[in-house]
Amino acid sequence: MGMRSHRRFETPLKRSALIRGLRGPVLALLAVLSANSAIAEEAKGPDWQSWDAAVFEQARAQQRPIFLYLEAVWCHWCHVMRQQTLSDPEIIRQLDAQYISVRVDHDANPLLANRFRDWGWPALIFLDADGREIVKRAGFISPEAFSRLLAAIIEDPSPETAAVHAGQQGAHAQPQLPEALQSDLRAAHLANHDAEKGGLRTLQKFLDRNSLELDLSLALAGEAGYAERAQRTLDAAAELIDPVWGGVYQYSTGARWDRPHYEKIMRSQAGNLRAYALAYAAFKRRQDRQRAQQIIDYLLRFLRDAESGAFYVSQDADLVPGQKAHDYFDLDDRQRRARGIPSVDRNRYADSNGMAIEALAVAAAAAVDDRVLNAALRAAAWVEKFLRLPDGGYRHGLQTEGGYLADDLAMARAQLALYQATGDAEWMQAARDTADHIGRSYRAEPAGFLNAVDRGLPVAPLQVFDENVQLTRFFNLLHQYVGAPHYREMAEHGMRWLAFEPVARRRFEEAGVLLAARELSTEPAHLAVVGSGSQAAELYAVAGRHIAPYARIEWWQQDQGPRTEPDVQYPRFERPAAYICSGQRCSAPSFDAVGYARQISRLLDWPRAVAAGSSR
Repeated sequence: MGMRSHRRFETPLKRSALIRGLRGPVLALLAVLSANSAIAEEAKGPDWQSWDAAVFEQARAQQRPIFLYLEAVWCHWCHVMRQQTLSDPEIIRQLDAQYISVRVDHDANPLLANRFRDWGWPALIFLDADGREIVKRAGFISPEAFSRLLAAIIEDPSPETAAVHAGQQGAHAQPQLPEALQSDLRAAHLANHDAEKGGLRTLQKFLDRNSLELDLSLALAGEAGYAERAQRTLDAAAELIDPVWGGVYQYSTGARWDRPHYEKIMRSQAGNLRAYALAYAAFKRRQDRQRAQQIIDYLLRFLRDAESGAFYVSQDADLVPGQKAHDYFDLDDRQRRARGIPSVDRNRYADSNGMAIEALAVAAAAAVDDRVLNAALRAAAWVEKFLRLPDGGYRHGLQTEGGYLADDLAMARAQLALYQATGDAEWMQAARDTADHIGRSYRAEPAGFLNAVDRGLPVAPLQVFDENVQLTRFFNLLHQYVGAPHYREMAEHGMRWLAFEPVARRRFEEAGVLLAARELSTEPAHLAVVGSGSQAAELYAVAGRHIAPYARIEWWQQDQGPRTEPDVQYPRFERPAAYICSGQRCSAPSFDAVGYARQISRLLDWPRAVAAGSSR
């Protein structure tokens, strides 16, 4: 009675103020309770096993197939799959009675992540006891449909498709693309561009790194239309940048840029940051710099460990696992924080850190933001201290073994990018050391590089497309810097696999093949500074602002020792000098930053090449 009386005399203004005062804490509490409920639901499931040799021994002894559930902690549909399908009593009964079930966080296992990346998340992989792939499915499947799939596999466990052994691929390929194949790939690259909306002509919209970098390279070479293509994609992909916190959503659906999936993973942050930094260096558009800074803001605020300076892996798409968060990401900063913050995967992996370090170093060279070089160096110092292995490679994480190409390749590229950003010869030596380890550890015969060290599991390492693209480009650029023939040979070894026609003709992947082939057949833009001190540093900063997808930017400081295997002999002056080189010849020296910038504009001619390519 008293309560009703109290409410009767409560004014609308007081009631509104009371609700506003309680809304934040109440919503935050509800979010926690909902999250705990969701976690409890996810705890239900089959008898999950770890990914190791014992799984295959058990499958062989019990004559059962293996169900590999490859999930991501940031993935909305993974949460839904766990809550709705893998917690269903009938599904649990079928799996426990007839299968060996294995659950793996894909970020924790680069071998499996890169092998099955094309199958999205969650990836539902069925294997026999010998590691042969029976069935592969991508994404959420309802309990009813999944139950039928489980029954069908038991009834007929024969593989849906025949696998081609990695060793057969590239056996007869040459380290260059045949003219007809190259022409076909160029035509595919033109056709696959969405001239109306930007990006690739796909249902999922995202900034494809290889395609964008090929367009940038061709624009800088003065080829018609490619500057416009690149800028159209860059402007469209900006829709994926969170306007409140910065950072990049992974992709958008429905062949549109405005229907994002809200997870923020390091691969997307690093790829987009590198793209916008390179675009700013090429086009000098203010908006590209601002977009790069929005990604940097997010990385430094949300995905960086404040104490160590190392970077985390990802942030969840959902505030409450399994519940869509469209309304949440429409809120401003204060409103979001009142409801809580989507969880961050706080693992610090070598591949994620390498990707972040490389992108930040490129942004530093391009003079995008004065915070980024120190951030890159801090993260690199942490990785070197805690993840570097005695054999020259990297362990994946603090509690994880090494032997993954993803980790070593990401760190090798990061080291070369740090050399480009700083001119410090120690980073060039680090890149060489890591490159030599990669050559010893992952080389496949007759062509290409495997994605992991073979540990004797039935699911053996194989060549992964994007890793071979990036590794081929890295080895070639390293060869251009130091002249060591074995780096060129390793680049050609990777190209032999990429030039194998079934690999080269993979749909929407032609840009990576064309990039690698183009760089192997041409020299990079070569900017060089000789000398020490503040004046040399100013000259080197000018060189860095002209960083490109394929550029050799180097600083020889005589006090760092003699150059290794030099291909250019620079004259000696009493003061620092800077050059633009081609082949074994260089321009007349520049002795001040303004004059060097003017000389680069005149001789390298990139701004006019871009303008000409846009207007033809």
